[in-house]
Amino acid sequence: MACRVDRCVPWFPTRSLGFPVLSVRPAQDDVKGAVRATSASVRNNARMRISARADYAVRAALQLAAAQDAGPLKAEAIAEGQGISHKFLEGILGDMRKGGLVQSQRGGNGGYWLARPAESISVAEVIRCVEGPLVSVRGERPPDLSYTGPAESLLTLWIALRAGVREVLGVSLAEVAAAQLPETIVALADDPEAWTNP
Repeated sequence: MACRVDRCVPWFPTRSLGFPVLSVRPAQDDVKGAVRATSASVRNNARMRISARADYAVRAALQLAAAQDAGPLKAEAIAEGQGISHKFLEGILGDMRKGGLVQSQRGGNGGYWLARPAESISVAEVIRCVEGPLVSVRGERPPDLSYTGPAESLLTLWIALRAGVREVLGVSLAEVAAAQLPETIVALADDPEAWTNP
């Protein structure tokens, strides 16, 4: 069975973040296909990426954060405000509701709202809710891995990578919605090298 490219490519945020989130998700447990797709990606120097699902989830959460004092927002309003497919957004909002990040109510005055204050919800939490762990290697969390010989210190590198991703994506929805990013994040993005693709 062939591996679908959208499910097999390594996934990580590059948009002004520069930290990879390593995750290879084989389609229907096609591990050999995932390995082939990953090898091809490495050979072709393909970029890892934030999935559309994660991007849409964060954008929807930010729309809810900006309107948290205005009452529930209809999914249609969120979709229109962010240019997201309404049908796709409904599934994402459903996952966020199941994950405890948003609440919803049906009816004329219904809609969606954040389950907690935007100050207490991080971007990382939103991404984890719809995509799972931020950093995984071969589908495993870094602490579950072990390496030997010259690759032994690779585990430390993956753990450091995860710590860096957590630090960057630990910014709250409130900070992003208000365009008040921490100085450390702004400094990373101010580096001209952050905007170039290797």
